[in-house]
Amino acid sequence: MGFASFVGRVCFASIFILSAWQMFNEFGVDGGSAGKELAPKLNLAKKHLSSQFHVNFPDIEVRQLVLTAIAMKGLGAILFVFGHGFGAFLLVRISFLSGDYMLISHSSSVLFFLLP
Repeated sequence: MGFASFVGRVCFASIFILSAWQMFNEFGVDGGSAGKELAPKLNLAKKHLSSQFHVNFPDIEVRQLVLTAIAMKGLGAILFVFGHGFGAFLLVRISFLSGDYMLISHSSSVLFFLLP
């Protein structure tokens, strides 16, 4: 039973490891395709928060956010394979922050895609 659990964790973590590897290979001067997707969302969130709190937020480098996502996916997947709970926490956190999840409402049978 322990071996089957380990194989299951490896199969699940391989999704995140391959995703981090793909992001790393596409990473360029501007952060790659992930950076191009993240930049408008980041600007919109920054504009919304600055209008709500009446504070100017400092500029955030998109490349640093993409590197953080790569590191969280890789480290979380490796820790998850070896059964550490912090790895699972990192994988759940990066899934919610990057919008890689769906919420299905069973009451109305409507599929909602949640974006951060």
